[in-house]
Amino acid sequence: MSTAAGADPGWRRLHFRTILVTALVTAGVAAGAAVPVTVALSGRLGYARAIGWELAGAALLIGCAAAGDYVRWRRTRYRIGTERVDLHTGLLLVKRRSLARERIRSVDLTAHPLLRVLGLVTVRIGTGEQGGDSTLELDPVTRAEGERLRRELLDRGAPRTPGTHREGELATLDPRWIRYAPVSFVAPMLGGAAAGGVLQVSEWVGAQGEVIDWVADRFRDTPLLWAIAVLVLAALVAGVVGALGLWIEMWWNYRLEREPGGTLRVRRGLFTSRSLSVEERRLRGVDLVEPLGVRLVGAARVDAITTGLTKDEESRSGDHNTLLPAAPRAVADAIAAEVLREPGAPTGAALTAHPRAARGRRLRRAVAVALVPVLVQAVLGVLLTPVLLWTALACGVLFLPLSVLLGLDAYRSLGHTLSGGYLVTRSGTVRRSTAALQRAGVIGWTVKQSWFQRRAGLLSVTATTAAGGGAYTARDTDASEGLAFASEAVPGLLEPFLDRG
Repeated sequence: MSTAAGADPGWRRLHFRTILVTALVTAGVAAGAAVPVTVALSGRLGYARAIGWELAGAALLIGCAAAGDYVRWRRTRYRIGTERVDLHTGLLLVKRRSLARERIRSVDLTAHPLLRVLGLVTVRIGTGEQGGDSTLELDPVTRAEGERLRRELLDRGAPRTPGTHREGELATLDPRWIRYAPVSFVAPMLGGAAAGGVLQVSEWVGAQGEVIDWVADRFRDTPLLWAIAVLVLAALVAGVVGALGLWIEMWWNYRLEREPGGTLRVRRGLFTSRSLSVEERRLRGVDLVEPLGVRLVGAARVDAITTGLTKDEESRSGDHNTLLPAAPRAVADAIAAEVLREPGAPTGAALTAHPRAARGRRLRRAVAVALVPVLVQAVLGVLLTPVLLWTALACGVLFLPLSVLLGLDAYRSLGHTLSGGYLVTRSGTVRRSTAALQRAGVIGWTVKQSWFQRRAGLLSVTATTAAGGGAYTARDTDASEGLAFASEAVPGLLEPFLDRG
C-alpha cells in the first residue's frame, strides 16, 4: 500500500515500486536502441568494445532515470480530505494542487502490462473542467488503493433511481463481436500504416531500394492493374489482422456494471487494463454511433453523453466515453435502455423524415465533392498530358455513382423526434450518429438558416448542452416543423423568439 508521508496526518506517498517501473522501462528503451548503436560503433571500435560502451551507457541511463524518479517519489504526496484532494510534488519547482471533492466527476484507473505485473495502477482524478489544473494523476499506487480511492471519491450517497432495471452486471464481452473489427475504418488505416512502416524502416537501414526492387521483381510479368490490386489486398489483409489484434487488446475482459450509489463502470483491456466510471447523475443521454462498414452488417456502438468529460480526456482516448463496443443493433438499443433506465431505447424511436429539399442539398454536395478531382485532372490533362484525361474519366465513372449513393443514404439518415424525456437527432452517412439527449439537459438553442436553406424552406436547429459534444443538430428540417420541434422539446426556452403570427 502507498506509504504515509512523514508525520503529517492523512498524507500518503506513491508506491515505492515506481522506481522499479521507471528502471525497467528505461532498460527496455536502452535494449531497443542497443542493436543499431552497436552496429554503428562496431565498425570503428570492434564488437567487444562497442558492446562494452553500450552496456556502460545503458547502466548510466538507467541509473539517472531511477534516481530522478526516486526524487519524484520522495517529493510527491497526496491527501484525501473531507472536502478536498491535495497533491504536492516537485523539487526545484514545487506544485501544490487541490481539487474540491464535490467537483470531482471521474476517477479512472489504467495499468499497462508492467504495472499489472507489479500490482499497480495509475489513478486519474478529474473534474471535467477545461485546462490542465482540472485533473490530478497518481502514478502509481497499488490496485487496492486505486479501488479505494475510486469508491471513496465517487460515492456521493445518491439514492437509487426507482425502476425495474437491474443493478450489477449489465453487459459482458461476446467474443462474436470481434467480427465487426475488420469492417471498421481502422483496418484500411492500419493497412496503409503497415505499408508505410515497411518503407520507413527499410529507409532507416538503407535498404529501401532493395525492398522496392524485390517487390517489382515479384510482379515483373504481371499487368499493372493486377499488381496494384494484389498490393492493396495484401495491405488490407495486414490491416484486418491489425484491427483484430487491436480489438482484442482494447475490449478483452469487457464488462459494463451499475454499482451501488448510481455509478456506471466500464472495465476492459487485455494487456493494458482500463476502468472508466460515469456517475448516472451526470449522464445526459447516449449516442448510438454507426460507422458505415459497421452499419452495413447491422451493428452499432453506444457512447455516453455526459458532463464532466474534458477535451483532454477525449484526445487521450477516442473511445473514453464508449459504454458498449460495436455490437448487434438490437443489443445496442437494449443496453441504451438499461443505461438510461428507460423501458425502451429512445434511439430506437420512429423519426420524423425531413423534406425532399434536404435530399437535393445532400446530392448536390456529394456530386460536387466527387467532381472536384475529376475536373482538376481534366484541366491538367489538357495542359500537361492526355494520361490525366483517362484518370479523370476513371475517377468520374467510379466516384460519381458512389457519391450519389452516399448522398441518398445521408438523406435517409436524417431524422428527429421527441421520445419521452429525450430529444433524438440523427444524421451522417460515413459515420451515422443517433443522439438521445435529455430534454432537461438542453441549455439553449441555435437556429441557423443560410440563403440557400431559406429559398428551400429549411433550417437547422441545434440543441446546446454542457454534456458530450456540446451541440446536437437536427439538420435541414422543414422551417416551421423544426421550430415547433425545438419549442416543444424545451417549453419556454425558444418561445420568446417565435412569431406565432
